[in-house]
Amino acid sequence: MLGIKKNYMQSPVIPADISQHAPGKFSLSGSWTACALDVADKKLKDIEISAAHPIVVDAAQLAQIDSVGVWILQRKFNPLRDQGASISWLHWPSHYQKLMDTVEAQVNVPLLTTQPQSWLEQIGRRGEAVWQDLFSLLSFMGENALALMRLTPFPMRWRWRAVLHNIQIAGFDALPIIGLTSFLLGVVVAYQGADQLRHYGANIFVVDLVGYSMLREFSPLITAIIIAGRSGSAYAAQIGTMMVTEEIDGMRTIGIEPIELLVLPKIIALALALPLLTMFSDLMGVLGGMIMARSQLDINFHEFLVRLGGEMHLSTLLIGIGKAFIFALVIAIIGCFQGFRTKGNADSVGRQTTRSVVQAIFIVIVLDAVFSVIFSLLDV
Repeated sequence: MLGIKKNYMQSPVIPADISQHAPGKFSLSGSWTACALDVADKKLKDIEISAAHPIVVDAAQLAQIDSVGVWILQRKFNPLRDQGASISWLHWPSHYQKLMDTVEAQVNVPLLTTQPQSWLEQIGRRGEAVWQDLFSLLSFMGENALALMRLTPFPMRWRWRAVLHNIQIAGFDALPIIGLTSFLLGVVVAYQGADQLRHYGANIFVVDLVGYSMLREFSPLITAIIIAGRSGSAYAAQIGTMMVTEEIDGMRTIGIEPIELLVLPKIIALALALPLLTMFSDLMGVLGGMIMARSQLDINFHEFLVRLGGEMHLSTLLIGIGKAFIFALVIAIIGCFQGFRTKGNADSVGRQTTRSVVQAIFIVIVLDAVFSVIFSLLDV
């Protein structure tokens, strides 16, 4: 089969121009269109025209004109007509005359203005947007729950390779930053406590301070915040990019459910990884506290560990791990949810990624405060 290749040459656009042959006698040439009016517009503004002479505009050499060109001509000549000048349009085609009449009819039409919203309307609209987002999030959670129920009786359909891959990315690869942050946090807590406890001769209580603060509060909270910024944003960016490139639509077309392939492995992986990271954070935080207690309060490692084992109950460790499990579900669901809400362009990917991090961190902190109040009321 012979292939025929055609070359289409675009005709060059002739710049618009206007020339004056005699007082009141003008000739238009070139393309009076939006893309070729720069020089002609400046030239027309500099021409001095008197209303005392009859004005004749010759369009014999005019190549083409659009509404922008018509508007520029009317802006120059209509005020002269209002002053009593006689204006004639020579060689002016009928379809251009219709364009002239249409533009002139719309010149004095006032522009549409938007009324400023009152503060009450702004609050209402923002409240409605928050409610719609909340409803969409609950719907997304319901879809994930249904997908999990469908997969539970069929272990062979589980994406174990995707789960293990996400555990490596969200868990193992995060060990250095989690360990360093928790170690330094334990150092800070022990140092601040030691500075106050030594005044009362209560040096040994720095062990209780480090143990309770790290195991119950700081370790699950700081680990969740780091993972929200590290892995939650990655979930939103990955799914958002796939939405922009229409890979999600391609999955649905070939019969692959995106929630089963992309969301559930991330949720399961983070639900397993974050409690383990929290335990690692506990160890590093306690290690930092031990080193600082040794250097500031002369509490050796053996004495520190004996006191820690005698005062810390298993419930303290389990509370922190339980918090981490809930935080993992929140981070994974919000990251994937914001990824699926990406619309159309790269700017939307960045915007939804930012929202996923902000919302996840905010909800994690709110839940941590709620847990603290509940545990205090239950005397746990």
